Amino acid sequence: MTEYSEDHIALAAEYALGTLDADERAQVETMMSADKDFTAMVEAWQYRLGVLNQMVGSVEPRPEVWDRIKAAVGLAEPQAPLVLPDASPPVAPQFIEPSSVEENANVIRLAKQARRWRNVATAVTAIAAVLVAMIAVGAYQPDLLPDGLRPKPRTQVVEVKTPSTPAPPSAQYVAVLQSQGGAPAFILTVDGATKNFTVRKVGASGEPGKSFELWLISDRLPKPRSLGVIGGSDFTARPVLSAYDADVINSATYAVTVEQAGGSPDGNPHSAPVFTGKLIETVPPASPVPAR
Repeated sequence: MTEYSEDHIALAAEYALGTLDADERAQVETMMSADKDFTAMVEAWQYRLGVLNQMVGSVEPRPEVWDRIKAAVGLAEPQAPLVLPDASPPVAPQFIEPSSVEENANVIRLAKQARRWRNVATAVTAIAAVLVAMIAVGAYQPDLLPDGLRPKPRTQVVEVKTPSTPAPPSAQYVAVLQSQGGAPAFILTVDGATKNFTVRKVGASGEPGKSFELWLISDRLPKPRSLGVIGGSDFTARPVLSAYDADVINSATYAVTVEQAGGSPDGNPHSAPVFTGKLIETVPPASPVPAR
């Protein structure tokens, strides 16, 4: 892109402002017809300065204003006849040094440049003031702005999170595993929702080199199903009941056998049950809360 002098830039700005005289405007229009880059610079100034017109509406002056203008230019009353001054005696031509002419031309050119840049600086200051005013009006009283400059209303989506409703307690089942007529050895609890179970050791005493193993026995299954070895701690928790439906879980008999260390090697019990029991419901499922 062509690089222009400060004088050319000022000319373009003043052309956009409309403050050039007829000769200077003709000069700018000639340059625009021959130089597309200069034309683009003039259009850029017109775009920047155009905001001044958007904030000002057309105003029709009052009749008395026109009367004052006519009076100022001498049109309010009939003009006096034109009187030419007396001819003055001819003045002998004086020799003017070329250096003085060149200095005067430089002074005139610099004065024009200074005037142009003062006009451009004034316009830029006005643009800044207009922009500040537009921002302030748009923030506090947007209805005062023209339709084209009025900011679009912004829609803000607010997500309201309602507190989650705690899940109602599920049904709980318990079985006391004991020998016939003996004291409780283990207590088995089953959660009705998750089907996880926990075995608590109560009074059972293990044998060295042996393990207690829990079994599920149901007439709906072809053989007893191992639920795993009961650990040596007070509580043993397992999730293996999830493979069975609720009817099998609730109606089955739970039995404990004594197996070799680590449990049955083939998935079958190798001794008669020493402790048995059946589940009973201790905590019923919560009833749904009626809608209000």
